[in-house]
Amino acid sequence: MNLGVLRNRPALVDALLAGALVVLAEAEAAFEAVSVPRWVDGLVVLGFTVPLAWRRRAPLLVLAVCVAAVLVYGEIESSGAHQTLILALALGSFTVGYELPPSRAWVGPAILVAGILVAWLGLDQSTSDAGVAALIYGAPWVFGQILRARGRRFDELAEHAARVEREREEREREAVEAERGRIARELHDVVSHSISVIAIQAQAVRHRLEPEQEREAADLRGVEATARQAMAEMRRLLGVLRADGERLPLAPQPGLDQLPRLVERARETGLRVELKVVGAATPLSPGIDLAAFRVVQEALTNALKHAGASTVDVEVRYGERDLELVVEDDGVGASRAGGNGHGLYGMRERVALYGGTIAIGSGEQGGFRVHAQLPVQEGDAR
Repeated sequence: MNLGVLRNRPALVDALLAGALVVLAEAEAAFEAVSVPRWVDGLVVLGFTVPLAWRRRAPLLVLAVCVAAVLVYGEIESSGAHQTLILALALGSFTVGYELPPSRAWVGPAILVAGILVAWLGLDQSTSDAGVAALIYGAPWVFGQILRARGRRFDELAEHAARVEREREEREREAVEAERGRIARELHDVVSHSISVIAIQAQAVRHRLEPEQEREAADLRGVEATARQAMAEMRRLLGVLRADGERLPLAPQPGLDQLPRLVERARETGLRVELKVVGAATPLSPGIDLAAFRVVQEALTNALKHAGASTVDVEVRYGERDLELVVEDDGVGASRAGGNGHGLYGMRERVALYGGTIAIGSGEQGGFRVHAQLPVQEGDAR
């Protein structure tokens, strides 16, 4: 039989165990001399073996029935099935200790003590026999209680670990949502600026038209009106995205042209930052320009606050189709740096938004390393 089936069906396991004890007890009794008819002896043997099939469902009742059957067995003065008798009572005692909480499990030892007293007083058992019986049948109960307490402790630890994992996942979801909101608010500014430029340029071109170009002027007025409507809707969108108490940005969103200033501010904190630009600077779309700047900014923040770094190398590589950003410090590395969780999530979200790739981890010489690739133009995203 498949062991997995047995593990999932404890009632079947108990039934098979009780059946095995029945066979063993009857076999032992068959070779012993008894003072009563065999069928009576066999029925008494069934009394302390068969109930074990229900030991987990009614542990106290099963233990009481087994003790009563053993007392009857002693009364008929048979010495058969002695080993099985011990196994049956020990198993019943262990089950009470393991399956029941202390508030109810104490009844098990009380039943055993009552049975021992009856055997001692009514069946002329010696004091030493009573003491041995108390030890033999009491020890499994104590062992069961110990295993139950350990099992509950393991369950508590497993539940605590699961709760911690759920809370961690929830914090990650909240962090990702917060970063997406922040990214959306920043992109709102980028898009709003672009729409504003469209409206201004359309108006400027319309004013340069000749009087007879009324048709073209009407089309440009339509472009202006659409741009202004879009600007109004974007302002409403910002109201939805803005966190409570957050002020409207007063400065334009940054790009890689402000990278030298960012590096200089990092140096003012005592961090040695080396900036290297490879290739000719390529015009970037505002969104990609902002994403690249934020990646470098968050990497520098992580190096300063979490990695324990003293030196950071920043490299910007302009390619024909890709922009590469590499920020590597000499700090403790990814395995030990706690990292700015929101910042790391933000880097991944920004890069993924434009179809780029990012690798965050330990560098070849230790320390913390961020390597991001972004398409030069949004149409180049893979």
